[in-house]
Amino acid sequence: MPMEQRGVDTIPEEERTSGPRDLVSILLGSNLCLGVIVFGWLPPSFGLGWWASVSSIVVGTLVGTALTAPLALISLRTATNLSTSSGAQFGVRGRLVGSVVGLLLALGYTALTVWIGGDVMVGALGRLVGLPANEVSYGVVYGLLAAATVAGAVYGYRVLLALSRVLAVGMTALLVLGVIAYAPHFTTDALPEAGGYLLGGFWPTWLLATVAAGLSGPIAFITLLGDYTRYISPARHTSRRVLHATWLGLILGLLVPQLFGTFTSYAARAALDYAGPLVDASPAWYLVPLLLAASAGSVGNAGLMLYSMGLDLDAILPRASRARATCTVAVVATICVFVGHYASTAQDAMTSFVLLLTAVGTPWAVITLIGFARCRGVYDADALQVFNRRARGGIYWYRSGWNIPATVSWALGAAVGLLAVSLPSYEGPLLSLTGGVDCSFLLSGLVGGVAYAVLESRQSPDRAYAAR
Repeated sequence: MPMEQRGVDTIPEEERTSGPRDLVSILLGSNLCLGVIVFGWLPPSFGLGWWASVSSIVVGTLVGTALTAPLALISLRTATNLSTSSGAQFGVRGRLVGSVVGLLLALGYTALTVWIGGDVMVGALGRLVGLPANEVSYGVVYGLLAAATVAGAVYGYRVLLALSRVLAVGMTALLVLGVIAYAPHFTTDALPEAGGYLLGGFWPTWLLATVAAGLSGPIAFITLLGDYTRYISPARHTSRRVLHATWLGLILGLLVPQLFGTFTSYAARAALDYAGPLVDASPAWYLVPLLLAASAGSVGNAGLMLYSMGLDLDAILPRASRARATCTVAVVATICVFVGHYASTAQDAMTSFVLLLTAVGTPWAVITLIGFARCRGVYDADALQVFNRRARGGIYWYRSGWNIPATVSWALGAAVGLLAVSLPSYEGPLLSLTGGVDCSFLLSGLVGGVAYAVLESRQSPDRAYAAR
């Protein structure tokens, strides 16, 4: 299969040969991995019981999917990725906001996937062949996972789609075996080792789990969905079918692995850590399937994230090729893996990462969706590529390539979100107004969306056409 040559340029109609089924395959297959499974461990580690954990994940995923899924329709119309498409709202230079948000989201999830997958691989190999759990072993395993991930990401969308089709079947079978393997030790009671509710009460802790474990899953895709739907032709597939496929792919691709993570957390009594207890509680016959799930699943998920990172860096630095940009961000992601392994606990790192990026990313998604509704899905695909051609002008030039109302609105929403977030090591000053409950994503999205609607209404109708 040839290496993909496309970056964030417009995909020609003759190359847009994917369909809604491919979208479901890639969203399902790529998410059946430990990097997503581990998010199901967060609610039990926060001190919640089984039913509270399940409800927090389901509610958060459904709410997040309702917000995120319509973004898939934008790249269906523009034939480029979502950060570039957001130039219609933010300006052809202002779309760098989306590129940076997407780069950070994908970077964090890539590092997390390799980190958790590598830890489980080392543990499983330790029980199977006596591999010592020392720094050399971790370094070699992380390096091998990163190298395999780079190979898939550099070759591009077609290779990753083929891998996702295989993983959708293979990983489902491995997870079914996992349910059988861990079922004898399953309990629905809260884990005593968690030390009670993390935030002191049920509802604050449940809401934290809803955001950190449930909502964060769909929000991770706010800049990724367009990487796949840009290869779907609107002439052959309706928006409704693409939207339904996105809903199905996100809901199945997130709920199946995360609920497996929740199930195994209670079965393995994994309150303070996930990877170690998961391996220790595994029966001997499931160690090889667990090793396969940790390796193949991690490569599939991290490969897609790394592919998206390469596109976002390519959008930021148009002179760089997609392959070179992908290799560059792979190095950064691998460094982040080692930093996470040595310098942080899994629970604190995951919780802080998803809450911060959710607070920053939600207003960008809301503004982009408002813009999509206002233009009724009609875009000038050629004008979106002005920055990539290192040119000037076009209907999305606004003021020197920036749409000030959209950029200011995003900054306001992100600032409010960061001031209202509750992290293990930091509590925003606005938490006193919400009773100590983390409502950062709601406030950031609301403030960003309202500010954009108000500021845009004050602009003259022909403001976008003034090439300055």
